[in-house]
Amino acid sequence: MTEPKTYRTIARLYDLLDLPFEHFRYRRIRPQLWQGLTGRVLDAGVGTGRNMPHYPKAAEMTGLDLSPAMLMRARQRRQALGIAVTLQQGNICATGFPDGHFDAVASSFLFCVLDDRLQLAALSELRRICKPGGEIRVLEYALSAHPLRRAIMRLWAPWVAFAYGARFDRNTGQYAPAAGLEIVGDRFVHGDTIRLLTLRASQSPDRELPAPASDC
Repeated sequence: MTEPKTYRTIARLYDLLDLPFEHFRYRRIRPQLWQGLTGRVLDAGVGTGRNMPHYPKAAEMTGLDLSPAMLMRARQRRQALGIAVTLQQGNICATGFPDGHFDAVASSFLFCVLDDRLQLAALSELRRICKPGGEIRVLEYALSAHPLRRAIMRLWAPWVAFAYGARFDRNTGQYAPAAGLEIVGDRFVHGDTIRLLTLRASQSPDRELPAPASDC
């Protein structure tokens, strides 16, 4: 899995392009992703660091991202906010962290940009690096069931794919059982278009956990 060209190109403009969504939508949602988390916590797909103002104060934070260009923006935000967070470049399908290293893992809109063939490998890796009983929280988009909103989202889809490499219809939860995870929470946090999944390691996966995808 190599850094998408999209993020090398868009990193400098990412926060500007995303500003309307951040102001009117995301900034109200982000605190829910981190509420109650303690200990070692991973921000998987930290991007430009938009989650940083909402990190739990009692947590030891690490941010992981594949894109050096996005991490550069995250370092600038870390300095501006004076926040203690370790930022590291890495592949979400093969992070290099030890087994059970984190007490919790959270990601915001990371799985929207992962190809379907990488979803299971990424979830399996998050399960591996999260302690037994620890929560894995996934904030992601879903296609609205409302006909008008769904039509609007479909109109936006080509731009979202071009600018962000993202899709609205990933449905990450469907891969949870095969990754050895059970869904313990699934609720919409913005209409019926943004959902928060909460996952935990199940007693035994449905099958042997997969090796990382060859293109991870």
